Amino acid sequence: MQASDLVEIGLQKGFSKDQVSSALRGLGDDEVERLAWMVKWVDQRHEFQVVPEGNWSNWLALAGRGSGKTRLGAEWTGMNAAMAVAGDRSLVVAPTKADLRDVCFEGDSGLVRTIPSALVRYYHKSPSPQVMLHNGAMIGGIAAASFERTRGPQWNRAWCDEVAAWGEDGKIDPEEVWDTMVFSVRLGQDTRILATTTPRPKPLIKMLVKDPDTVITTATTMVNLDNLSPEFARRILRYQGTKIGRQEIYAELIDAEEGGIINRSWLRLWPHDKPLPMFHYIVASIDPAFSEEAYDKKKQVTDPSAMSVWGCFKLPNGKPGVMLLDCWAERLGLPDLVKKVINETDRTKVRYGQSDRRPLISPTKGPRATMDVGRPVDLIVIEGKASGKSLRQYLAKAGIFTQEFNPGMADKLTRGHVVSPIAKDGIIWVPESPSRPGKPMTWAEPLVEQVCSYSGPGSVVHDDLYDTTTQAWRVIDWQWLHYLEVEASRKKKIGPDTEARARRVNQNPYAA
Repeated sequence: MQASDLVEIGLQKGFSKDQVSSALRGLGDDEVERLAWMVKWVDQRHEFQVVPEGNWSNWLALAGRGSGKTRLGAEWTGMNAAMAVAGDRSLVVAPTKADLRDVCFEGDSGLVRTIPSALVRYYHKSPSPQVMLHNGAMIGGIAAASFERTRGPQWNRAWCDEVAAWGEDGKIDPEEVWDTMVFSVRLGQDTRILATTTPRPKPLIKMLVKDPDTVITTATTMVNLDNLSPEFARRILRYQGTKIGRQEIYAELIDAEEGGIINRSWLRLWPHDKPLPMFHYIVASIDPAFSEEAYDKKKQVTDPSAMSVWGCFKLPNGKPGVMLLDCWAERLGLPDLVKKVINETDRTKVRYGQSDRRPLISPTKGPRATMDVGRPVDLIVIEGKASGKSLRQYLAKAGIFTQEFNPGMADKLTRGHVVSPIAKDGIIWVPESPSRPGKPMTWAEPLVEQVCSYSGPGSVVHDDLYDTTTQAWRVIDWQWLHYLEVEASRKKKIGPDTEARARRVNQNPYAA
């Protein structure tokens, strides 16, 4: 009978710890240490720290600050190693080398303090932390920032700590770290991965939550408040009722869109059964991949290029409106991208909006296309980065002239903040889905999700549609909306301020 079986049976049958301890007589010293350790942990652990039943691959423990995530990881990893045989290997992955050493291994709840010293043969701090037990099992640490080092070794299990903080410096892709690590956990017949983290709406966390092979346990800071310092408790409880408190105290996985610059509620739905308006100006905004050679290392494909099409119109009350008419993101080399842009901006075939014959929501192709149906694209805007210059040159050779977009020194976050008032004013429209009332068209959903979720680097998996949107709104603001303001100011005989704005139209849109 294994020691762990004895403990579980004893506790389930209602025996006291003293009675269970008496059963330890006659066992070896190591067995006594292991069993006493397990009895103590079973007595102290919180509900979210109990190992889930069933045949799961990933255990995701989402818990608030100070709830005991590190203790859970150390206890689970240490006990599995202590009950294993020689050659067993456990991996610990933390955001940085300092996190590995100061939290996972040497921290107050880390492996070195959790595993009984009598079971430890040695602990090495460098070059990477490593604990070797007397039974021949080893626990090794690799920082997420150095994830390539997981390609060689093999492991029976892994504890991944604070996965929501992987790649905070923007130098690594957390999903690539996870995938590379998963491939190395391949020893034995029962490979398991425990991920402990304070939840944040990062793509990796959302991926794990949706994975059918993941089991999830949750806990708030409150479950462990008695074991925390009164000063820490006082400080963190001040954040109750705030968004950061919901995340850091109550372990809520907050909708990514709550942290975005653009609020989904600001976007208006154009009823699916209402004819489209007559458009006065149509802008196609393109964000090409950085270069034709740009490469997604994880999926071994080129980075995506994206395009969105926006139509400007006036409502019956004279107020302006801007409607999303089309969008896509595809991985295309430069030759294929040139062909696609030419086809989708062909003024003789691609038209949008209302005409005397019928309303349109997407490009018209084939013999039904006529010159009097809707309006063609008036302006093609392309960001002037590496492949953007090449794309503009190829299109010019085909007789299609475009406008270069120069964001200057503005980063993606700044670009979103600059155009956010346009959405806040309620002039952005998205076509409603006929099959999902109250929701955007299915093809429009990826753009809406990106635009409303983006809150900085790493907040969304891809930001290509977000880029096309911010540059399109910026151009529309300066090349269409400002003319309406000029017209209104002239009618009302308002001073020269708006006139001055009109004269700035050809300047860098992000210039002071």
